[in-house]
Amino acid sequence: MIKVMSFNIRYGLADDGENCWDKRKSLVVSRVRSFDPDLLGLQECRDDTQAEFVKSKLSAYHFYGVRREGNGDTALEMAPILFRKASFQLIQTGQFWLSQTPQSPGSKSWDSVFARTATWVKLLHLPTSRSLVFLNTHFDYQPVAIAESAKLLQRWAIQTIKRHPLVLTGDFNTDKNSLAYKQMKAHGNLADTYRQVHPQRDNETTFHGFGGTSSELAPLDWILVSKHFEVLEAKIDRAQEGKLFPSDHYPVTAVLIWKDQGENMA
Repeated sequence: MIKVMSFNIRYGLADDGENCWDKRKSLVVSRVRSFDPDLLGLQECRDDTQAEFVKSKLSAYHFYGVRREGNGDTALEMAPILFRKASFQLIQTGQFWLSQTPQSPGSKSWDSVFARTATWVKLLHLPTSRSLVFLNTHFDYQPVAIAESAKLLQRWAIQTIKRHPLVLTGDFNTDKNSLAYKQMKAHGNLADTYRQVHPQRDNETTFHGFGGTSSELAPLDWILVSKHFEVLEAKIDRAQEGKLFPSDHYPVTAVLIWKDQGENMA
């Protein structure tokens, strides 16, 4: 069994008043600990005191993140990967930028506002001696950048799945009616864990703007997996303490098991 979580924790310097990072950071950690994931993809984690806090409170995890670079304070933001040290052995790491020059650090294309990264690790799952690739990302919010980033990432995923099982988490800054969502699921290579378990498409909202009720609420955060996995459980964690939210996004979770190795994955 492999437990996966994707969580946009909202960058630490944001002027969020009563929902500022210092007031909610312990709640972020408590939600992670409550689910107790084996694989955790974070978004909007700055490579400063915010990342140091996460590392110190989640010491059972290996932390791998790459600054997205670019100009200004936002250059310190990462979409880091955390994996449980007791469950996985690190084999390889990598990253690329969501741009026309993906190997160029800090690069951006398609009218994107910020440089955006895709961070990945190849891991050996110690309980089963099977390997997988885990990728985490955060798309820009410009429509063209979203569509083109989905094409780039889907091409990468197709090539990766030929060699390895794949788990993919992220904040995609678009909902599930979008062309980007359809692109990511094209050809049946990747399945949406939430819709595998909830095909009736119950409320999928993950972005809520600290409890807002506007029309901007949307299912922006997804966990996608290759056909090597069966999805046992998928949830959206809507916990809060009084009026305090862990973030402006709800974390999403999934529980996976490996399919039989002899099963046809074509």
